[in-house]
Amino acid sequence: MRRLVEEGFLRSQRILKAMMKVPREEFVPEPYRDHAYLEVPLPLPGSDATISCPHSYPMFYEALELRENDTFLEVGAGSGYGAALARETVGKGGRVVTIEIDEETYKFAKRNLERTGYLDVLLLLGDGSLGYSTEAPYDKICVTAACPEIPNPLIRQLKPGGKLIAPIGSPGLV
Repeated sequence: MRRLVEEGFLRSQRILKAMMKVPREEFVPEPYRDHAYLEVPLPLPGSDATISCPHSYPMFYEALELRENDTFLEVGAGSGYGAALARETVGKGGRVVTIEIDEETYKFAKRNLERTGYLDVLLLLGDGSLGYSTEAPYDKICVTAACPEIPNPLIRQLKPGGKLIAPIGSPGLV
């Protein structure tokens, strides 16, 4: 964590506390647990699924200014780690919704979130580019995979003055 603070990725006390509390090793497949904190993406069950490098989460969440009581949508649940960090950051008054398109990855995230006690994270199987209007509007939205442009349904589900972050471009070029 010290390196993330020193390099400016991690500035918020809430996000720092979340990263100290959520055990990243519980969100990576067993063969990679010894590498959970290395700055490399690690493979997950599913088609081309990975857990992002540790610095990615505070980089996104700091830019979003993710705060207590926010309603947060994550597009691309992956291992569930980002949703767990977000849940800790938004606190009891906030809400976290995360969507995963790949069924095998979704099942992995579901097991991880349940095993680590994040039962109030709403995890959905589906196309995240459509968002989830039932819980909208969102204060903050984070898209975790490259997309050619920001999907209109996500823009419509963002509160006025809300923030959305997404890597825009072709996968592999971002």
